Amino acid sequence: MSNIYSVTQVNGYIKHLFQQDFMLTRISVRGEVSNCKYHGSGHIYFTLKDQKSSMNCVMFASARRGLAFAMRDGDKVVVTGSVDVYERDGRYQMYARSIVKEGAGILYERFLALKAELEEMGMFAQEYKQPIPRFVRTVGIVTSPTGAAVQDIRNIAGRRNPYVQLILYPALVQGDGAVESICRGIETLDAMKPDVIIVGRGGGSLEDLWAFNEEEVARAIFNCSTPIISAVGHETDTSISDYVADLYAPTPSAAAELAVKDIREILDQKEQYRRRLQNLMDMRIREKRLQLQGYQSRWTYLSPENQIREKRQRLADLEQSLQQHAFRILKEKRMQLQIRIGRVKGCSPLDRLNQGYSFVEAGEKPVKSISQIQKGEQLKVYVRDGSLLAEVKEIQAGMGFGEEFQEQE
Repeated sequence: MSNIYSVTQVNGYIKHLFQQDFMLTRISVRGEVSNCKYHGSGHIYFTLKDQKSSMNCVMFASARRGLAFAMRDGDKVVVTGSVDVYERDGRYQMYARSIVKEGAGILYERFLALKAELEEMGMFAQEYKQPIPRFVRTVGIVTSPTGAAVQDIRNIAGRRNPYVQLILYPALVQGDGAVESICRGIETLDAMKPDVIIVGRGGGSLEDLWAFNEEEVARAIFNCSTPIISAVGHETDTSISDYVADLYAPTPSAAAELAVKDIREILDQKEQYRRRLQNLMDMRIREKRLQLQGYQSRWTYLSPENQIREKRQRLADLEQSLQQHAFRILKEKRMQLQIRIGRVKGCSPLDRLNQGYSFVEAGEKPVKSISQIQKGEQLKVYVRDGSLLAEVKEIQAGMGFGEEFQEQE
């Protein structure tokens, strides 16, 4: 019994056979495009057919730079790529790496050769790119005066900023003399020193756009001291001038938007700056006003006049406090003095005399004790309203006036 294989094994084997065939890894096929579909992922699915057969084809998004035009059903094209088996479905298809319209193959080969040569020379290097001015006043335009490109640029530039001056150099953009006309336009406008130059035209076939793929135009753009925006054809069209220019725009309309800043944005930004500046000024004024008020408060507190006034008030308060304290002490001392006066007055002989007591002298000496007196001795007795002269008849010992007085004390 023969060996039995799975579908996956058979498809894998066939895929291996295709990969081993050198011719199928690099092949160019001519045919007509049908069922062309641009997928949201960027891939392009289409069928390539002739009068008798058809072939499924796909161009992945990573290879889209190999397509220089918008492909449509009915286009006669030459597809270059590889033929391989899609193992899951067991069908073969062509994986396109580049697609050119039939008849444009030689031009496309020239395009790739010149592109490689100029890139090797460094004419596409980023370090040679000049920045596009953010705000421009004059824009030079090298294009056909009758084409749609110049009208698009005028309309968009006028809408975005009507104050920008547009200088048109009417150039031939296709056919005999187009290369020289484009180069002369670039050199002429460069001598006039505009802020930026737009070089381009509307869409067309590869043959129509070929003037922008010539080396003379590329060198004129490279040698121009004014920044240049290249805007050739539609979004899918790519030319040598796009690589050499300082900035690439997919369409002339896009070039006008890139070159001319929308004045409404400028005015809005200006208003934002004005409001921001006003807010900052108001905030700074408030800060300085508060700072000034602080200085005024400090000056009012630390000024000599205020210091003198405060010292005077302090002195007056101290003086009043001192007077009150002195009055209080004086009052206390007066009370103490009255008490002492009362006590002293109570001990006064005169006061005693007024109370009925008397004062006795013997020979001008006060009699304090009976031991000082002899019987028959003359005494002088003082009373409240006068004095008496008396003679001692008898002396008796016992409690006398002194003891009684001490008891009263």
